[in-house]
Amino acid sequence: MAKQNTVFKDAYNRTLKLIEETDALPSEAELCGMLSVSRTTVRAVLTRLGEVGLVAWDKRSKTVLRRPVVGDYFPDEETNSLSDIIERSFMRRILAGGAQPGMQINELELAREIGIGTTSVREFLIRFSRFGLIEKRPNSHWVLKGFTREFALELTEVREMFELRSAMSFVKLAEEHPAWEELRKVEAQHHALLGDIDNRYTDFSELDERFHLLVQKASSNRFIIDFYDIIAIVFHYHYQWNKTNARARNQRALEEHLDYIRALFSRDPSSIERACRQHLKSARETLLQSIQETA
Repeated sequence: MAKQNTVFKDAYNRTLKLIEETDALPSEAELCGMLSVSRTTVRAVLTRLGEVGLVAWDKRSKTVLRRPVVGDYFPDEETNSLSDIIERSFMRRILAGGAQPGMQINELELAREIGIGTTSVREFLIRFSRFGLIEKRPNSHWVLKGFTREFALELTEVREMFELRSAMSFVKLAEEHPAWEELRKVEAQHHALLGDIDNRYTDFSELDERFHLLVQKASSNRFIIDFYDIIAIVFHYHYQWNKTNARARNQRALEEHLDYIRALFSRDPSSIERACRQHLKSARETLLQSIQETA
């Protein structure tokens, strides 16, 4: 269950939501469709519900014995959205295969590996294919088409526009907005990672994603937030394919993030724009260098 653990916890929490409003759960097949997970995951959820006395599960009968309380739920930090789970699993598979153009991705295998239904995986791949990086082939197969310098330049241009817009929106948030507390937590995580950079420099990508997504969400613009998916995949994973100077590169990015975060806390527009542009310039150079060296 290790690789499915997050999927399981997310499905379990969502099943608890169902239990809050019903006296009996539907069939396993219906639960698979409602939760977009595999039958194996559904059965694991039902087993745990029985163990904790929430549901009496006897073949087709799934009777609710009590309503869930706060302590029944897994903490939010232990779960991710289904799209996040699929994206990370997709990128792990791409990286494991060397990210070479022509590499094949089988949606059935990917769904089985994650422990979810194929429909969710297919929807993710279709959405991702809009950007021309993968292409559908017969029999549930997809092919990685690879990245070009032209694609990277176009992407960085749009990223800079969106990120600057989002950063300026961030500083307009009210003092009590939860995003400021989240930013403090992210800042502390940056200092912790920087303090153990020799051993943990490979942890940077997930922290990078968390920080930039926090900034993007401040825009409250659904198109900017949705477009961030492709930005995250290209910027936060592509340069990992080339391991050259990874430690130094990630240390530099961490330091630039901290400058950027300090600028956000200052609420000074000129400082924010300067820090943001400097960091995005470095990210663009890293991406272009990676594409050139792996071509």
